[in-house]
Amino acid sequence: MFTLIQLPYAQDALEPVISRQTLEFHHGKHLQTYVDNLNKLIIGTEYENMSLEEIVCKSQGGIFNNAGQILNHNLYFTQFIGTQTTPQGTLLDAINRDFGSFDNFKAEFEKAGTTLFGSGWVWLSADKDGRLVITQEPNAQNPITKGLRPLLTMDVWEHAYYLDYQNRRAAHLQSLWQIINWQEIERRYTNS
Repeated sequence: MFTLIQLPYAQDALEPVISRQTLEFHHGKHLQTYVDNLNKLIIGTEYENMSLEEIVCKSQGGIFNNAGQILNHNLYFTQFIGTQTTPQGTLLDAINRDFGSFDNFKAEFEKAGTTLFGSGWVWLSADKDGRLVITQEPNAQNPITKGLRPLLTMDVWEHAYYLDYQNRRAAHLQSLWQIINWQEIERRYTNS
């Protein structure tokens, strides 16, 4: 059975970028619902003893939607608060190689997030050769279904930002750079 991921920081640690109230609803209510739903749906199925990643890659329908949302949110919530305000080392080299500069990458990433129609996720992922790509993933989709390794994500479902930013998705995306844990993103990139 899956459990709600524990946050690696206090409920108010992301303020003012993400308020305590948003985090309480987003993590404590929305994500908990996906966990509860998935646990009910997989009982007695072939997915009951699979990892979250396996379920996302092999399922469809309600099982996929709930598993995908859990995986996406787990990666999202564990990528915040670090000591580095910008990427460094191998990750920065890859960003510069594939996007020209960190500023170009941020601009492309924000554009992908603001132009995704409806609800979903924008991702920075690595392919099998370590090349970086930005993808728009609607609803509960995750880049692992395309053979990519997810590194960084921004949630563009309205429940992720509506209490703090109302309909200003672009402002929400721009503010998230302040709280990214670049050490964690580097770890995801170098641990293939």
